[in-house]
Amino acid sequence: MLKFDYPKNPEQFNMVEVPDMKHYVDCSMDELFAIQQVAEEIRENANVLLVIGVGGSFLGARAVIDALTPYFRTNNGVEVIYAGNNMSGAYLKQLITYLENKSVYVNVVSKSGSTMEPALAFRIVKEYMENRYGTEASNRILVTTDAHKGILKQMAEQCGYRQFVIPTEVGGRYSVFTAAGLLPIAASGIDIQAFLDGAKNAESDFDNVDIQSNAAYQYALARFDLYSRGYSLELLASFEPRLRKLHEWWKQLFGESEGKEHKGLYPTTVTFSTDLHAIGQFIQEGSRILFETLIHFDEIEEDIEVPFMLNDLDGLNYLAGRSMNEINATSKDGVVLAHEEGGVPVMKICIPKLDAYHVGYLMFFFMKACVISANLLEVNPFDQPGVEAYKKKMLELLKENVVNIHE
Repeated sequence: MLKFDYPKNPEQFNMVEVPDMKHYVDCSMDELFAIQQVAEEIRENANVLLVIGVGGSFLGARAVIDALTPYFRTNNGVEVIYAGNNMSGAYLKQLITYLENKSVYVNVVSKSGSTMEPALAFRIVKEYMENRYGTEASNRILVTTDAHKGILKQMAEQCGYRQFVIPTEVGGRYSVFTAAGLLPIAASGIDIQAFLDGAKNAESDFDNVDIQSNAAYQYALARFDLYSRGYSLELLASFEPRLRKLHEWWKQLFGESEGKEHKGLYPTTVTFSTDLHAIGQFIQEGSRILFETLIHFDEIEEDIEVPFMLNDLDGLNYLAGRSMNEINATSKDGVVLAHEEGGVPVMKICIPKLDAYHVGYLMFFFMKACVISANLLEVNPFDQPGVEAYKKKMLELLKENVVNIHE
């Protein structure tokens, strides 16, 4: 299913056992049916779904939606837009203006409800929805949160919002296969059953410790090998612009899971060929601190051919009749050769097709490899103490400013 080219010397490292990860894709038939029913309701009654969340509470859904929807939106279907991932007053003000004259549903995604960015955004959007829709607002606001506790859970109970669950044991960056990801993805019109099937098959495929047959172990061990040899930065690359948010999801997954105790690779991303004209020079000839992981889909559904021109002023008639995807694939090979010759180790992850099934398969592959990688580093892949540190300092300063204003 997934072909993985990797440096062939990670066998020197001992294999590690990782926790059973079946619960990450264990969506019950009843829950899946409920998600699909509400998604259909949204598609019938709205043209905008506003997802409020930050980090894993929205990045997974956005990664899938951006990867699998057209670049240029038509008037058909539900537009999924996002809030609560920044604290820009200009963004929220313009968002409220944008929502006027559109039929809106809201999905608030947070395990606790206390994270500052989405909590502030929801306070503003809640007021807007109640002023606009009155008592109907409670039916148009959907909550995805912990099953048993948290501020958002309490608010949902008090206001009568319909609720979906993020399992207590599943952290935000691992939650794309729960309602946190599935509800927005389904509302956008993507086949969540195919998406889940891909993830479940990946879970089965990577549930062994044989490096010769397990690409997740190959990737994790290759990363650890390169890290042990002094490479400090991993560059995730692709040649398809619609994968940018998948890159962002990957960046959070590995950065938040591994970056602890002064350990871990720094995860960063590029989109080629655009970034070859921005950061390509550094990759080719800069400090030898990075290695590259290239995502490649063998089949992209849509394509276009280069036309023949009689005057051939641009000198490109030698490419006439060839498709842009074919040229893009050839350029990938050229970039890999150049970077390897420049001293950059390159790993290549090849997936048969860019569709819901294979995106689900790929995302679970990354989740499994991430947990293995963190175990190799001997850090906990499921906590984020550094994030809590910034939140604490931010709250201290905000409360201090309130005291100063009143004085």
